[in-house]
Amino acid sequence: MTELLAGPIADRHQALGASFAEFGGWDMPVSYSGTVAEHTAVREAVGIFDVSHLGKALVAGPGAADFVNATLTNDLGKIGVGKAQYTLCCNDSGGVVDDLIAYLVGPDEVFLVPNAANTASVVAALTAVAPDGVTVTDQHRDFAVFAVQGPKSPEVLAAVGLPTDMEYMAFADAGLSAGDATYPVRVCRTGYTGERGYEILPRWDDAGAVFDALLSQVSAAGGLPAGLGARDTLRTEMGYALHGHELSVDITPIQARCSWAVGWDKPEFFGRAALLAEKEAGPKRRLYGLRATGRGVPRAGCAVLGGPGGEVIGECTSGTFSPTLKQGIALALIDTASGVGKGAQIVVDVRGRELPVEVLIPPFVPSHV
Repeated sequence: MTELLAGPIADRHQALGASFAEFGGWDMPVSYSGTVAEHTAVREAVGIFDVSHLGKALVAGPGAADFVNATLTNDLGKIGVGKAQYTLCCNDSGGVVDDLIAYLVGPDEVFLVPNAANTASVVAALTAVAPDGVTVTDQHRDFAVFAVQGPKSPEVLAAVGLPTDMEYMAFADAGLSAGDATYPVRVCRTGYTGERGYEILPRWDDAGAVFDALLSQVSAAGGLPAGLGARDTLRTEMGYALHGHELSVDITPIQARCSWAVGWDKPEFFGRAALLAEKEAGPKRRLYGLRATGRGVPRAGCAVLGGPGGEVIGECTSGTFSPTLKQGIALALIDTASGVGKGAQIVVDVRGRELPVEVLIPPFVPSHV
């Protein structure tokens, strides 16, 4: 059995009484005070997540931005220096190797934040086609990542001297004040919760001091440290894709409703021909949201039926209890040939019991990013 990787502040999580579980090969904090309490803190006040397991990679050299633009799906030409962009690394068949955030530092430098388990695959895919002079460096353990999320997140950042008035998906390099010290960090106004929030990237060795300073201000604002449990309920309420669930090498951006992250007018990117063909023909399945209208919680892997006793028309990719709505919700890939769409009343097979659900297009709750 492969030993799980530990983040830079495992001691802090243990001291806070966190429960742990494996995620992407890393030993991750799942919850501290309870998923519902942590979820509610983010929706109503503020929470802090340690997501240092996320990958980091640097693409640098003459024309690095043009190179990234010719490989990943989204169009870097639509953003300027100092902005970040959600994008996808696809394979030749249009499947998604990973979804990631690209930080446009300059024409010769792009900083990438992929998912933990897929970092090596993204680095390898880019390295294999990188032109002379352009390097792709895995920096997984060079930086930590903390997400401060919720309506009170600006006051938390302001209290440690960080900028807060940036546009959505903009980033800046700044200094975080902690006691008598100042730590260099990159801060981006983004996140994975649907609330206003920021992701702060300090150096790996500075992670403990930076986390302590942020947590102190989160607590002062009535917030909580939050784990993977709340991260999952929050992102599911927003309908945000999780790789390995709503996106995978077998699930294309079109099927997952991520076409907006594809630069269709670009002359080249990984998987372009296959995705253009699927776009023209129409996908054989599409992602929808399911909201339980009866008592029960749909889960990933549950079969979706066209009606009571009906045929299987899809599968849940994620499912959870929504602390905000106080009911079960799910994301599901549904066959387009079934004719099922928004507003339909169908059922999910939850361990042999049929749970009635309503079909909708996410998000389940309003976005406040």
